[in-house]
Amino acid sequence: MGSEFVMFSLTPMLIGVLASVACALPGNFLILRRQALIGDAISHVVLPGIVVAFLLTGVVAAIPMLLGAAGAAVVAVVLIEAIKRLGRIEPGAAMGVTFTTLFAGGVLLLEQSDTSSVHLDVEHALMGNLESLVWLRATDWSSLIDPWALAGVPEELPRIAVVCAGVILLTLVFWRWLKISTFDEGFAQALGLPVGAIGMGLVITAAVAAVAAFDAVGSIIVIAMFICPPAAARMMTNGLERQVWWSVLFAVISAVLGYVLAGYGPLWLGGENAVSAAGMIATVSGIILALACAFGPHRARVGARAEV
Repeated sequence: MGSEFVMFSLTPMLIGVLASVACALPGNFLILRRQALIGDAISHVVLPGIVVAFLLTGVVAAIPMLLGAAGAAVVAVVLIEAIKRLGRIEPGAAMGVTFTTLFAGGVLLLEQSDTSSVHLDVEHALMGNLESLVWLRATDWSSLIDPWALAGVPEELPRIAVVCAGVILLTLVFWRWLKISTFDEGFAQALGLPVGAIGMGLVITAAVAAVAAFDAVGSIIVIAMFICPPAAARMMTNGLERQVWWSVLFAVISAVLGYVLAGYGPLWLGGENAVSAAGMIATVSGIILALACAFGPHRARVGARAEV
């Protein structure tokens, strides 16, 4: 039993947890800045950039994916400005049109491209490929200290582990700056803090987390984890530090419980086939948010800002 868990479930579960935490951490500050939909926007914009990067390079690698996502973001900004100025419509409508158009374009590119050699198609773009990220060299728990076995872990695991560690490090290093600029932008400017750069850095960090998670877990988890754990955590406490810890806890619970329920839930209910792990993880995160809305101690103050 232990050997089967290590081989087939440990790595995808770890990847799901790390991706969820990497997205939830910047999501806390996006929620408090009332910019929660930026995570949704990022997940839509990165798809065509990643597809174009693959078509140009022929590989799904971190650097081309990041460059492609960055290029798509620049295109999105230009299109939004052009639609606002030429169409004379409000920014929200321009953003909605641009993001959905780019995402649809990315889906069309996937359908028309030969991506059979890699896990990059419409299904994987939406739902990821967590179930296939098994550790074939693992035999049992001793493989965790076996260099030969560790060399065979799916490449998505070290990639998302590095990104998650980087997000945690950046959050700790810039904690004070993020906190001050989030709650009182005017005071932050008076202190001489680079408010614009802090906001841009937060968005870039969220984009890097989204791109790193995209290959393994798809856009569904990315959208859910940017919003659901931080929003649920906001209803559990009125302090920023406690909110961050709550969001991490909810992200971990969503990833672990969602993966388990995806594999075994249908069997417990008499079904024969498992369901999508990414879809179930997003569903569990939504259920946690609903429970927090119903029973969270600060549910009545959802519109209020958290305490510094």
